[in-house]
Amino acid sequence: CKWTPLSLCCPSAPFTIFQVERDFEREYGKLQQLEDQTKKLHKDMKKSTEADLAMSKSAVKISSDLLSNTLCEQDQKFLDTVTALDTAMRRMDSFNQEKVNQIHKTVNEPLKKFSSVFPSLNMAVKRREQSLQDYKRLQSKVEKYEEKEKTGPVIAKLHQAREELRPVKEDFEAKNKQLLDEMPKFYNSRIDYFKPSFEALIRAQVVYYTEMFKIFGDLTEQIDQPGLSDEQRERENEAKLNELRALSIVADD
Repeated sequence: CKWTPLSLCCPSAPFTIFQVERDFEREYGKLQQLEDQTKKLHKDMKKSTEADLAMSKSAVKISSDLLSNTLCEQDQKFLDTVTALDTAMRRMDSFNQEKVNQIHKTVNEPLKKFSSVFPSLNMAVKRREQSLQDYKRLQSKVEKYEEKEKTGPVIAKLHQAREELRPVKEDFEAKNKQLLDEMPKFYNSRIDYFKPSFEALIRAQVVYYTEMFKIFGDLTEQIDQPGLSDEQRERENEAKLNELRALSIVADD
């Protein structure tokens, strides 16, 4: 049979162009999915840490505002309670900042660096694609002369076309082989690369919530009224609210 790209017509050839393209698309498809997932994870982690910081900053703002409220000037016990709350919120904010800094260093930055590799990979794929198109174009040229009557000029042109095709074929096969060899290695490396980051994320969360347990445990001991249940507090608040509603200045017309 006549010579075609990657021995398309030759039954003894181990691969066809269709098999090569199928194998390539399978491996590259996995990397495209990995790129999308990495970008999404990086974006979600940034949102999460920003939300964490906003939460603790808001909590500090609320306790600070309460301290400056005139309510605290008239009730020492309430002032002590709000002061304890403010101290707890500032401690929480401090530990939260440490957690966010740790996550940024051990998770967000590695995600960002991993994502930065994909543009080079995608460029290598584009170069392979360009090489493949050149390969197909010159192969079509060879096939055109092979189908013509073998006159002297045609044989000369066929020889020239085959000479032009040879280095292009070798270039494509080299690019294709390199990508098929290295793409699976790159994909399989993701576990070893990300495992330390996710372990660090878990440790940072464990340390943070362990400290939160201590902070809010201390706060509960300072402000809790022994023997007063949530239901009792709710009834007391409702009773006080009813007293306020009974005042003429807030009575309905």
